Amino acid sequence: MIKIDSYKYYYNPEDGKYYIRKKKNGPHSLKKLKDKLNNSKDKKNKGNRSDDSTNKVNKSRNKADTANETNKSYNKADAVNEMNQFHDRANTVNEMNQLDEKMSKVDLTDHSLYRMSIKNNHKHPIKVSIIMPTYNKYHQTSLSLYGLSKQTFSHAEYEVILVDDASSDNTSDILKEVDVPFKFKYIQMKQNKGRSSVRNIGINHAEGDLLIFLDGEMLAPPAFVENHYKHHVHESNLVVTGAMHYEGVYTFIMPDYNEDQMAHLKELVNNDAEYRRLYENYEQTKQHSNGPCPLVTKEDIDTNRFQCLSFPNRYFLNSGLKHFGERLEGFTLPYIAFLSGNVSVRKANLKKSGLFDETFIGYGAEDWELGYRLYKNGVQFVLDPSTVAYHQEHGISKRKVKEQWGNHYRFVNKHPHIDVLILSLEWKELPFMHMHKTLVEYNQLEERFPGEYNEFKHAFRVMLFRIIEYLNNGQPVTKLYDLPGGSEERIKIIQQFETLRPRGFDYLASSFEQIYYL
Repeated sequence: MIKIDSYKYYYNPEDGKYYIRKKKNGPHSLKKLKDKLNNSKDKKNKGNRSDDSTNKVNKSRNKADTANETNKSYNKADAVNEMNQFHDRANTVNEMNQLDEKMSKVDLTDHSLYRMSIKNNHKHPIKVSIIMPTYNKYHQTSLSLYGLSKQTFSHAEYEVILVDDASSDNTSDILKEVDVPFKFKYIQMKQNKGRSSVRNIGINHAEGDLLIFLDGEMLAPPAFVENHYKHHVHESNLVVTGAMHYEGVYTFIMPDYNEDQMAHLKELVNNDAEYRRLYENYEQTKQHSNGPCPLVTKEDIDTNRFQCLSFPNRYFLNSGLKHFGERLEGFTLPYIAFLSGNVSVRKANLKKSGLFDETFIGYGAEDWELGYRLYKNGVQFVLDPSTVAYHQEHGISKRKVKEQWGNHYRFVNKHPHIDVLILSLEWKELPFMHMHKTLVEYNQLEERFPGEYNEFKHAFRVMLFRIIEYLNNGQPVTKLYDLPGGSEERIKIIQQFETLRPRGFDYLASSFEQIYYL
């Protein structure tokens, strides 16, 4: 830990803000101030003694009187010096308190991988740690932190850990710009490490027993932390997610929006005259600027006006999850609810199941993989719409698709089990309800006909794996289980497949059919 005493505040008159910088080697600033004051007092005392001497000569005081007066003078001078020293200390404390009101004290830690700065580093016990990774989303992250400063949960009992994965934009300015009431830890990576790694660093610095993973561009309503926390008060084995009840919002007009995003935004701005005016002004001036155009202000967040630019996206719920209720009772793939953009879990559960797997680089599947381990350790998954947050929309990187399949390939390699392999059917755009029922029937097939359907089951698992393998390799997804037409194995597979529907395995037969004949 670097001592804060080795840093000092200074005021920049251009922007009216206070900053910190390392002090130069030399006499302590407080000592210099005292020396200056003492020198001034010495001159004053010297002048007083000269006047006293003149008065003494003029009044012809005897030696005894002179000695008494001299002693009194020195006693008075000592008292004045002591008072001055007291006031020096008091003034210094007052000045520091005034500066602390302008800018919270920042504690600094320099690690080989990152630099951590802490604002509002109080000693009050922390109950909830919000871990937010971010990369080159300065504008959205600033609004996200503002939303988190308006929480109904006690500000002294939660902290926000913002892990900046070596952004190249202005994200580093956030530390000196934000004025937040909670303990704020800003971790700046020295090189880009990826989502799993930076979340793990956040976990390692978390003081709370409850962890909320929240993406840096998520805008949290005032009761967000409170609504997550209430689930974990009486139960210790939960994962709570608001991500299934997804809400998107356009807070900026970003230059890298695609055509669909721009068309969608153009439709939403018609809900509010001021937003429409800002959009029209952007359209007229966009050729002169390539930066983000602000739409939503902090005042809009306070008044909820920003919701005019929001929209729901119930992809998971509309794919079948809404049929299983808040606790996903009976759902065979509950781990897909572990979406790290907005999810909470106790730290103790992560210690039992392990942290994020850092071999997952880039976008996708690292949260499902951790969710799968939590699921296998008996954690209960809960969907709660009151824990929803608003995702501030941004441009979509073309690299995400390749990264997603690469990480999904790591997932199925690490856990080549049927309840993970079945997610490959998402490539065929089959809904999660279809995947769930296919898995239910596969498990029933195992139970009802042990030792049978071996060729069919083997072929089905291999094809599910190869879908992801081929997508990862960039090759066409076809001929997933290609056998010579007259081979004995091929004949057995077809014979076994043809008995599925008569025995009531309709979903399993449908899923097999859709990938076997590719």
